Amino acid sequence: MSADGLDWHQISVPVDLPEVIDYISYQRVVENAGATWDYFPGHFDPEYAAAQGNPAIYVNTMHLAGFADRVATDWAGPRSRVVRRSMRLAGSVYAGDTMVGRGRAVAKRRDTSVEPPRCLVDVEIQVTNQHGALCCPVELTLHVPEFPRDGDG
Repeated sequence: MSADGLDWHQISVPVDLPEVIDYISYQRVVENAGATWDYFPGHFDPEYAAAQGNPAIYVNTMHLAGFADRVATDWAGPRSRVVRRSMRLAGSVYAGDTMVGRGRAVAKRRDTSVEPPRCLVDVEIQVTNQHGALCCPVELTLHVPEFPRDGDG
């Protein structure tokens, strides 16, 4: 892989992606919710979260989506782009938890319905907490470059 990441011809499927681990501090939960203009009280008000039956404030959906995208694009490189994402909330990630992302590239295909054709890789990701509890299963599709840039290996 070059500094620009993987290209279409370097990817064989199926393949496991490197695990990504991210500690979630109280401050990050609040900052991320604010940065995404998500002012639902469960993301910043511990009393509200407790009244809902939660042990602490919890990350919002956009935080989980961004983390899943990171699992895929950290593997594929900076020239890859997420073009489709489907996710389901199965549990919560709370302030003080560690988010763990494990992914697997399961298929690759060429989309010839557009010009020029796109080289696509389908990825399945499991976002869990430090205890292994499933928080968010994700299916996404990456658009990756077909060839390396000139001068790349």
